[in-house]
Amino acid sequence: MNTMTQTREAPQTPATKSSAAQTAQTPTRAEGALLPPVDVIEDATGITLYADMPGVAKDRVQLRVEGEQLTLEGEMTLAVPQGMEATHAEVQRSRYHRAFTLSKELDPDKVSAEMSHGVLRVRIPKAAHAQPRRVQVQVS
Repeated sequence: MNTMTQTREAPQTPATKSSAAQTAQTPTRAEGALLPPVDVIEDATGITLYADMPGVAKDRVQLRVEGEQLTLEGEMTLAVPQGMEATHAEVQRSRYHRAFTLSKELDPDKVSAEMSHGVLRVRIPKAAHAQPRRVQVQVS
C-alpha cells in the first residue's frame, strides 16, 4: 500500500504559479537545492524515512508538516581550515530540499525525527483508524 507520494517542483508557468507565501517557502530552481536520496520503509504501524544529508548538522535541519505536506530541508556547512581556500568543489550547492505528500492513513501530529551521521530518520505512525487491530471472535 502506498502511503506517501513524492512531489517535485515543476517549472513555473501561468497555470502553476502559486501564492507568494508558498513561493517564499519553496526553493526555486534558481536557488538550486540538492534532492537528498530517501529510503521509505513501511510496516504495519507506520512509515520510516531515511534521508541522506551528509554535512548537515542537527541544528541546520528543518522538518515541517503543513496539512498533508511533509518538507525536509537542511543546510550543510563545510569547514575549510584557516588560511586555506577551496579551489575545486564537487558539490556546489549547500542546501537540501525534499517534499512529500502524506496519505490520510498517516498521523502528521505524531511525526518524530532524529539525525545521526548525516542520515535524517523520520518516523510517521499510521493514524489509529489505519492501524491493524485484532478482533476477538465470540462463540454463540
